[in-house]
Amino acid sequence: MTEDVGGGDGLVVELDLASSVPPFEQIRQQVTGYVAAGRLRTGARLPTIRAFAADLGIAPGTVARAYRELEAAGVVVTRRRTGTVVAAGVEPVDDAPARAAREFVAAARRGGLSDEDALALVRGALQTSRPPAGAPAREKEATWPPRSGS
Repeated sequence: MTEDVGGGDGLVVELDLASSVPPFEQIRQQVTGYVAAGRLRTGARLPTIRAFAADLGIAPGTVARAYRELEAAGVVVTRRRTGTVVAAGVEPVDDAPARAAREFVAAARRGGLSDEDALALVRGALQTSRPPAGAPAREKEATWPPRSGS
C-alpha cells in the first residue's frame, strides 16, 4: 500500500501490514524521515486524513493518530483552512549523515537486503556505537524528531 505525500513530487509512504510496526508508526516514521532528509519542506501539505486513509486502505483513525504524533513532535501543524503542513523551524539533519544514509540504502538495495534487514543492521550499529555511560555529550547531535523544549 502506497500513498504520495508530497503533492505529486514522488514522496511515497509505503505500509507493510505484515510488519510488527503499527501502521500509524510506519506513517510517522516515513513522514519524519522525509522532513529530516529535507525532501518535505516547511509548508509542504500532507494529504487529508480521509484521503490518505482511503488511498492506503486503512482506517482514518490510524492516519489521525500518525498526524497527532507528528504534531506532538513538532514535525507538522494542522490548521483548519490549510490542513496538515510541515511545521516552520523544522530543519533537515546535517547533510553528511543524510548522504551516508542514502549511500547505505543504495548499497543495501544492491545487496538485495529487505527493508527490515537493512533497518536491523542500522539498529545494531546504533546499539554498538553508544557512548559509554557518563561520557560528555557531543556539541551537536542529529536528533530527530526534536526533543520537547529543544
